[in-house]
Amino acid sequence: MENDNKRVIIFDTTLRDGEQSPGASMNTAEKLRLAVQLEKLGVDVIEAGFPAASDGDFDAVSQIAAKLKRAQIAGLARATRSDIDRAWEAIKHAAHPRIHTFIATSDIHLEYKLRMNREEVVQAAVAAVKHARSYTDNVEFSAEDGSRSDWDFLCRVFEAAIDAGATTVNLPDTVGYAVPDEFGNMVRHIYQNTPNIDRAILSVHCHDDLGLATANTLTAIQAGARQAEVTINGIGERAGNTSMEEVVMALHTRHNHLGLETGINTEHIHASSRLVSMITGIMVQPNKAIVGANAFAHEAGIHQDGMLKNPMTYEIMRPETIGLSQTQLVLGKHSGRHALRNRLKELGYELSEEELDLIFAKFKTLADKKKHIVDEDLEVMVTEGILRTSDIFKLDYLHVTSGTTVLPMASVELSINGRPARNAGYGNGPIDAAFNSIAKLTGTQSELLRFTVSALSGGTDSQGEVTVRLRENGLVALGKGADPDIITASARAYVNGLNRLEYLKANPVKDRQGL
Repeated sequence: MENDNKRVIIFDTTLRDGEQSPGASMNTAEKLRLAVQLEKLGVDVIEAGFPAASDGDFDAVSQIAAKLKRAQIAGLARATRSDIDRAWEAIKHAAHPRIHTFIATSDIHLEYKLRMNREEVVQAAVAAVKHARSYTDNVEFSAEDGSRSDWDFLCRVFEAAIDAGATTVNLPDTVGYAVPDEFGNMVRHIYQNTPNIDRAILSVHCHDDLGLATANTLTAIQAGARQAEVTINGIGERAGNTSMEEVVMALHTRHNHLGLETGINTEHIHASSRLVSMITGIMVQPNKAIVGANAFAHEAGIHQDGMLKNPMTYEIMRPETIGLSQTQLVLGKHSGRHALRNRLKELGYELSEEELDLIFAKFKTLADKKKHIVDEDLEVMVTEGILRTSDIFKLDYLHVTSGTTVLPMASVELSINGRPARNAGYGNGPIDAAFNSIAKLTGTQSELLRFTVSALSGGTDSQGEVTVRLRENGLVALGKGADPDIITASARAYVNGLNRLEYLKANPVKDRQGL
């Protein structure tokens, strides 16, 4: 029987599964800032991390659990006592803690990864849920690779987990293998063949390997699932996870057809998307649904004509619904602290007096260089001025000479753990020279995998935004930097990437897990 409850729980795993995007590691300050924004967005459950994976993960989850008051805070744990103990240590101070434990259920995982039979898996799932239940009555159990599991065995595992105390059971499409009609039928089969399913919420967690994550999630919800596990911008390992904004706005826009609701404050979607992009360094593709730069842009003449007559001719959503407003307060060099504070608050940044002082100083410096300050400029200031204050490397000075008749050279001064260091070097171009000088100062052996440049806004005085991807000793990190001078932006991005590599080195991950 399909679920007649009309409320869909939004479980956000940007901080856990989303962070498993290649190079998308976040430090504790960045995770905490993002968690605060997720709570403001109205997310019901925030999966803050995998505490047993690293000391850095544990610390971040602990701080998030202590700070947030409304959202449920979940810690991921394998079906082992040690993982569950570690997860509880991290989330025990949360106002609403949840332990999320899992074990694989597909035959291919049982044979090649777990080397267990089905009976052993059932016993392990029951033992894990019971142990988690000894700490809290809010326990979620996930059947990893559920979409490739035997349907009847899946029902048996879920029934045992619910009997053991699980209040949520999750069906993951771990490798993005499912297609919508099959996945919907699977959900219906679970409802019809799990005797105690009425005592738990059925959740789904989909990956986008075939581009079907949102479609699979919506189909599962129509079939009765009442928790959707998602990430902002759809980030996640491989092709990513189900996109939060796509699911939420589909339910919101097509309420007439789906008849379902969420608790998401949709006007904070755009700010949340930008924050995730700024923190992770992962750019949002222009044609991305809901939050892409082109999502509300109209170039075709017939579209523009229709829009002028009635926006609903070519827009099924109002941009204001996700927090995009056509009316913005223009900030410039004559703007004061009050105007700056108000705009930052509208963008989702609640700053302390000390933080505002720092951003205001950066604001005035940039305002002397360009006429108008746009939202993207402010986001860069917050990201670089506040979220990266604990970085090992800091760019203090850069001077570059280049041209058609001179050999490109860069002079660089860095602060390394607060101590100044200087170097100069040559390269094939000014950016290559700057990177070579920085590499010598930091002693890095990293390989530059990707280098991209874009403009934050229109106009010749726009800040250039540079994204780099670095690899060193098997670790991959993204770096992002912005400045009106594209060479300086490149150097900032490179230094940011090196700092992220240092963070990964200092916080080794024991075993990243994806559902």
